[in-house]
Amino acid sequence: MYVEDEKDRPGSDLTLPGRRKVLATGAVLAALPLLASLPSMGFAQQTTAGTGGRAKADIHSARRRPGALEVSALGLGCMSMNGGQYNPPGDKREMIRVIHAAIDRGVDFFDTAEVYGPFINEELLGEALAPYRDKAVIATKFGFGIDPASALRIGGLDSRPEHIRAVAETSLRRLRTDRIDLFYQHRVDPAVPIEDVAGTVKDLIAEGKVKHFGLSEPGLQTVRRAHAVQPVAAIQNEYSLLWRGPELGLLESCEELGIGLVPWSPLGAGLLTGTLDADTRFDAPGYTDYRRTNPRFAPEALTGNMALVELAREWAQRKEATPSQIALAWLLAQRPWIVPIPGTTNIQHLDENLGAINLQFSAAEMQAFNTALAQIVVHGERGTPRLLEMVGRDTPLPKGR
Repeated sequence: MYVEDEKDRPGSDLTLPGRRKVLATGAVLAALPLLASLPSMGFAQQTTAGTGGRAKADIHSARRRPGALEVSALGLGCMSMNGGQYNPPGDKREMIRVIHAAIDRGVDFFDTAEVYGPFINEELLGEALAPYRDKAVIATKFGFGIDPASALRIGGLDSRPEHIRAVAETSLRRLRTDRIDLFYQHRVDPAVPIEDVAGTVKDLIAEGKVKHFGLSEPGLQTVRRAHAVQPVAAIQNEYSLLWRGPELGLLESCEELGIGLVPWSPLGAGLLTGTLDADTRFDAPGYTDYRRTNPRFAPEALTGNMALVELAREWAQRKEATPSQIALAWLLAQRPWIVPIPGTTNIQHLDENLGAINLQFSAAEMQAFNTALAQIVVHGERGTPRLLEMVGRDTPLPKGR
């Protein structure tokens, strides 16, 4: 078997409109230890309960504040639409239709990056949002060495001030806009002091080309040093039931500094949708799914990690929801300034994801869920050694300090 999208694959059933079939498989112990005393909070103030995945969600009133931004409680990650990391590029007209459907339902937070494609994901989003620009908050990223003529990666990381400025100009053109709402450093560049990076973005903000500054997968000291130069609105990090690393200091730092958290891969790269099983393989012809080399999706690890899927399925049955909705609702319940950005190429799955807004957990339910979660151990490293080298890093101090 192979998977075409974070949650889309041929042959998957829905028992209800917008709701995935809850498949039955045996549970195996898996996942990272979690203290059962994690916040047992619901989000009833933002939602109405009971619809699960069975009704189209309208989230116009479900708002969150990551830093100085105000956005919909769920955003839309656009990478999988044509970025090539999970699946072949989707039909452009259909992908634009998905983006417009998200806007119609109240989503106004859209995530892209110059490296997705490269370039073509920004172009797609720019075209789709041109008629709705004032209704959308666009986040994009800089920080990789990419040849602007050939669109080929020509090196590793590059956050030199002159490169940041060049990326901002080309991203503005591809996005068909006069400002970037949220400009992330995609990965910390260990060769460039973060003060230089933050200072460059601060200048772009003063010029009106950027509105807010963000970081992705930074070290904790880098967050503080950057924030001292230019307030950081949001940090984008992997965070899900599959990877709970932000609980080891990042959530506390965000709380202290007033920074929002934007979890990427909130559905565990598709694992938490309930559409994968222990026999799933990521070897479709004609493209490379990055999960093919991700240790968590190696056959033995995937078998072990099905325990997380079983937990999500069990609670989906209890709450008349879907595993995806359980996974997203759990994230939303952790802090009021967390804004997940699940990606999809399918309107039905968009509606399913937005149904998480309708889900409420009582304090007792959240405590029970976290107690069960604490018994599970995740199998496999979070990524390949090369990818792990680029996360959680700090930069050198500026010269003379």
